[in-house]
Amino acid sequence: MNPEYGVYCQADGDFYDAPHRARSTATAPDASLFAPAGAAVPEGWETHPDGDWLGFHPAGTELPAQGWKIHVSAAADNAASVLRRVHDYCLTHRLPHKFVPSPRLLHIRNAKYADRAGSGKFITVYPLGDETLQQVCDDLTALLDGEHGPYVLSDLRLGDGPVYVRYGAFAARYCLGPDGRPVVAIADPDGTLVPDPRGPSLKTPAWVTPPAFLRPHLEARAALGTTGMPYAIEAALHFSNGGGVYRARDTRTGATVVLKEARPHAGLAADGADAVTRLECERTALEQLAGLDCVPAVHEAFDIGGHHFLALEHIPGHTLNTLLARRFPLNVPEPSAEAAAEHADWAARIHGLVEDAVRRVHDRGLVFSDLHMNNIMVTEDETRVVLLDFEAAFPTTDTDRRQTVANPAFVAPADRTGSDIDRYALACLRLALLLPLTTLFFVDRGRAPRLARDAARLFGTDEAALAPAVREIVRGTPAEHTPGPDVPEPGDWPRSRDSMARAIAASFTPERDDRCFPGDITQFTTRAGGQCFATGAAGVLYALRETGAPPSPEAEEWLLARTKTVEPGTPPGFHDGLAGIAWTLHRIGHHDRAAELARLVAEQPLERFSADLHSGQAGIALALDDLAGDASGTDARILKAAADRCAAHAARSLTEGRPSPRTGLLHGATGIALLFIRRYETTGDPALLDLAAAALSRDLDRCKPGAGDALLVVEGKRLMPYLGAGSAGLALVLDEYLAHRTDERFEAARRAITPGVCSAFYVQPGLFRGVAGLVLQLARSPLGDPADRRRAITRHLRLLGLEATPYQGELAFPGEQLMRRSMDLATGTAGVLLALGSVYADTPATLPFLTPRPPRPTDRPRTSPSPSGRSASGTGTSRMPSKVFVVPNSSS
Repeated sequence: MNPEYGVYCQADGDFYDAPHRARSTATAPDASLFAPAGAAVPEGWETHPDGDWLGFHPAGTELPAQGWKIHVSAAADNAASVLRRVHDYCLTHRLPHKFVPSPRLLHIRNAKYADRAGSGKFITVYPLGDETLQQVCDDLTALLDGEHGPYVLSDLRLGDGPVYVRYGAFAARYCLGPDGRPVVAIADPDGTLVPDPRGPSLKTPAWVTPPAFLRPHLEARAALGTTGMPYAIEAALHFSNGGGVYRARDTRTGATVVLKEARPHAGLAADGADAVTRLECERTALEQLAGLDCVPAVHEAFDIGGHHFLALEHIPGHTLNTLLARRFPLNVPEPSAEAAAEHADWAARIHGLVEDAVRRVHDRGLVFSDLHMNNIMVTEDETRVVLLDFEAAFPTTDTDRRQTVANPAFVAPADRTGSDIDRYALACLRLALLLPLTTLFFVDRGRAPRLARDAARLFGTDEAALAPAVREIVRGTPAEHTPGPDVPEPGDWPRSRDSMARAIAASFTPERDDRCFPGDITQFTTRAGGQCFATGAAGVLYALRETGAPPSPEAEEWLLARTKTVEPGTPPGFHDGLAGIAWTLHRIGHHDRAAELARLVAEQPLERFSADLHSGQAGIALALDDLAGDASGTDARILKAAADRCAAHAARSLTEGRPSPRTGLLHGATGIALLFIRRYETTGDPALLDLAAAALSRDLDRCKPGAGDALLVVEGKRLMPYLGAGSAGLALVLDEYLAHRTDERFEAARRAITPGVCSAFYVQPGLFRGVAGLVLQLARSPLGDPADRRRAITRHLRLLGLEATPYQGELAFPGEQLMRRSMDLATGTAGVLLALGSVYADTPATLPFLTPRPPRPTDRPRTSPSPSGRSASGTGTSRMPSKVFVVPNSSS
């Protein structure tokens, strides 16, 4: 689970949305504003909202591009008072500043799974030069003497109060980070833009000398540590905003223990309890449960440097989540009946052990309240389970108490209180051990009967054995969450196409400026996220057009309106920015606006970007090559020259530059190979195929065999089969290359990749990181027996039907992490629509820059798409800045 997605679940029950759009609920802090945010703007001041921040800037004052900035933290009980005093001070001294404008947003910023780098940052003050820094720091330190707040991990603390400083960017300038993606930048002494170091630790640039008045504070920070603690930390097991979990050795006895750390005022639960409060709750609960072999024993509790620690018994074994991933039988294309039956027996036995452990906890008078697979340790011999993490436990006598901390795959609905919270989690666990898709219930509990039915079919078990779990899950489910009989299966084309198009249309929000179709959380974390090809309107419009679905003229007008003025900092890339928007607008008939945006892309400092297909030179070059081919005169020459520049820089990235740390079609060398294959087809220059071969070889070197010896891309500790950053995307481009030149290694790699894209189960439905992308790859592939590919596609389509979460009675799909629906191309319904179009449409749909796939086998279903009109070219003139990538603007 990526905990960052949880923050974007609080504003809407259907879709990911920006946290500042959240409304108050019975379990969340009040969404009302702090007083300065709701008051009239003082004369001579300007305000500007910036995501979760509200900025105040004195008119006519120019900020430095970078320097020492001040952060002030506060807790829920003193935030209003701290803000009032700091805000008044800044108004009096005409200091630019910004703050989190509401108690709810402050709670989200300090929650358990919030970004640790931003935790505690409540107010940011921008001194107007180093000469004023000390005075402002001294004034604020005195003003807030005795106040408290979460520790700001990225900053230097001044004394014992809530005032912190760090050196970093004031203006929003950008450069490429280590992974090739744009990041906020600062300038080094030579004027070169380098990444502004942002993370959960203090990192001052090497060329910056801290002012002398900070020296005592730096010395005090250096003196902090684990000195005096009778444990030697050997490994960090887990971090959250509330603190860390470590494996350690007791220096007195040599015993291995687990240390849990809690930071004061940080790591807030839904009820406002901080990590320290929850750690004390865990200690009390475990002492009450002492003697049970299904819980760890408590060694001791202690404090170091204001952080609280609990030393617990170390349990050898594996978490249930890890164990399930290692032994799951559906990781191969066609598991044997024997393997499936053996797993079903194992799942029932393990569930029985967990159920018994929870019963014994209840018998001791406690509700566990946070049961999920990462909180269950299975011993090496698999005969015993131990429940971990009792920080949310409470007495069984609190029958009306609701859950405050939970995993999305096991979170109880609002009507479950007391011991019913654990009973619901146990029901989810019964199904998740067979098909780990219970996060879908976070969106739609009505999927439980279908999940049980498919689990029984896949594992050859009696569906009646799963019926009690299903009844517990769906108990109290609103009627609208029960899918109706009219929602088509994905393979029911063209009904499924038309239903998805209606779901997309039903989600349309033309009144919003940030996005018109809901999608991934990157819509709110990147410029043009709601407009771009991957997660925005451009990709949705492309999918509708390519599959013969009815167009959306209103969405086209929305996109045209939002591109009249290009936002500062908008990236020029294909999937995340202007190149993809321009290319899409041209394809759907808005040639004038497309030409304006393409010229703007051509004017950018393209040499500064990564070489990849997603955000960098490969995608930009492919788009500009296409657009130049349909242009004439000066426009054609400008676009072609810019495309040539991008291609030259991309070539140098293979022969001279530092290899990208990422792999695959979107962010790795595979996308660069696609560029050179397409250019070879235009020029016939064999040196371009040589470059493509070098790029493909680079990514193949980052693959290794996985389950069934399938060749998969290595991504950290995982092996990835997917289209965007996995072996399926590599297979697509290997096919393109092998159409022009034979290569024994590449042909062997293609054969080795196939089993990995034909497995019986994948968790997510999306195009770039899910089963939809595998459908598209298999539909295009010329390799192997067509009957085998059809069987795999049929299996994948059935899985997509299981993963669907209908929206307003129409076929729709969850996005990344399965916690909310998505309509975008990269992660959601539009991407599934495109993949199904690659199988069923008379003109097979595909991704941009891929050649048409081989003819459809004669026994594949054929239908005729409904006619679709095309809207007229966009009208009106645009105001286009000459530069959109490196611009001054307020930055966090």
